[in-house]
Formats: sequence, structure tokens, C-alpha cells
Amino acid sequence: MAKASELKRGMVVEINGVPHMVKQFDAKSPSSRGASTLYKIRFTNLKTGQKLDESLKGDDFLKDSDLVRAKVQFSYVDGESYIFMDLEDYTQYTLSREDLDDQVNYLTEGLEGIVALLIDGVILGIELPSSVILGIVETAPSIKGATASGRTKTARLVTGIEVQVPEYLEVDDLIKVNTESGKYMARV
Repeated sequence: MAKASELKRGMVVEINGVPHMVKQFDAKSPSSRGASTLYKIRFTNLKTGQKLDESLKGDDFLKDSDLVRAKVQFSYVDGESYIFMDLEDYTQYTLSREDLDDQVNYLTEGLEGIVALLIDGVILGIELPSSVILGIVETAPSIKGATASGRTKTARLVTGIEVQVPEYLEVDDLIKVNTESGKYMARV
């Protein structure tokens, strides 16, 4: 059993007997004394893909889901299907672009550190590593002496997403990106 106050993005809990993944988590502190903190949580039903918004108190309990977590590697894209390979028994799992939602923005061929969420041998979703390394394919030219300033510019990465990066970075530089916030972390 997990308390609502202990939930984190990517955790899987059971709601009405169906596994749901936490997609967004927001704590709302009340202004009056004695009132408890409310947690606005957006879940995604792992079987149907439907979104579910709930407001829970910090001491509300949710049942942990009975699922298997397997380490997988992202192999390749086949049309709208994304193929993942189990690193232990080489089983291949397929998820559609719809199932992955915004996670496709961080997938590059050969990416490891991914955890597949399985129930009865069927993949329901994935958990990405906390950060990934991506290359810059398009950005404004670097500015001399920009290392001292805290200004940023937009850069498009190999997967197509755009992030704000320091002005001194150039095309073909590798950067580390946080998969939860989608923000630049460091130059590699």
C-alpha cells in the first residue's frame, strides 16, 4: 500500500482493480489551519490509455499493482511501433506511439536503463531512466564569451524535441536531459 503523499511520477498503483501509472503529481497546500494537503494526481490507465484525474489527501492509501519490472533496451522503430528487447531473455515487446505518449522524445536506438512494466507477459508501459544523453542537431550559433552569462537559447535535439541550453553550446554537442522535466542538465 502506498500513501498518496509518497507517490511519484512513474509509479504504478491499482485503482478499481486496474493498473494506473502516475503521470502528473501536484501538491496543493491549504491556506487554513488544520486542513490537510491535497494532492492532484493525473493517472493513466495502463490497459486503455485513458487519463484519470484524482484529488487525494496525504494519508489516503492506494494498492500497489502486481506487475513485473523487466530491464529492456530500445531497439528500433517500425512504422508507429516501438520495439524493446528484454536484456535477460531477448524477448521483444512492442508499444505504439500512442502508448508511449511524450516518452518517445527521449528514445534513441540502443538506449538502456529502461524498465518495462509487464502483467502476464504483456507490456503495458515503460519507465525511462532519470536522464538521457542526446545530441544537438539545430541551434543558433554559439556566442563568444557566453560561458559567463546565464542566458539560454533553444536547441533541437536528435529526437525532435526542443530544450533551452546555454548559449555556448553548438550543433553536434552531446547534452544530458532530465526525462521527467524535459530540461537541460549538463554538457557531456
